[in-house]
Parts: sequence; structure tokens; C-alpha cells
Amino acid sequence: MIISKLDFLYRSQLDQETLQVWIAEEWLVPGEAQGEPAFSEADLARAQLIRDLKQGMGVNDEGVGIILNVLDQMHSLRKAVAEMMPPGRGRSAPSASGSSIDPDQA
Repeated sequence: MIISKLDFLYRSQLDQETLQVWIAEEWLVPGEAQGEPAFSEADLARAQLIRDLKQGMGVNDEGVGIILNVLDQMHSLRKAVAEMMPPGRGRSAPSASGSSIDPDQA
């Protein structure tokens, strides 16, 4: 679902200036629709995370950038691993002992 800039500002409870700073820092990278910034639900969740890091946990701007970078790397790695898995293989669920159980073999 595409979220307009105005709706994004309302739903994220951000002001225009803060949003522009976060975009300049590339903490948020909106798409574009009809020449206007277009946001996704993932962007909205990311804005909530940024706000929680800064306001709720006291993380400074450098720390926010580092945390977001690590999260992005983890997401990319997870996607790459998923692409390497053979088709039809389910995710492995950790057992109580911490080892992985293949749902296809359980």
C-alpha cells in the first residue's frame, strides 16, 4: 500500500522538518508516485523504530545510523540465504534444546 507524504506525516507523528532530515540521512528512502514521495508500511514501521531509538532509548544520530545499517545488512543476508535454499524447503524452527528441527522431517 502506498502512503502519501501527508498521510505518512500524520501516521508517523513526524513534522515536515524531521522527515526531511531523516530522508537526507537516508534513514528513510521513500519511493516516488506521480512525482511525489511515496511511503510504504515498512517505511512507517521504520519511522516508528527511529523515533523509539531516539526518544525512548536516547540513541544519538550516529547510533541510529549504525543500527539501521546493521538491520539493513541482516535483512539483505536473510534474503540471500532464502534465495540459496532449495525450492519447497520450509524454515527450520528451533526446538527447546536450541537445535533446529526441519518441519519437513519432523
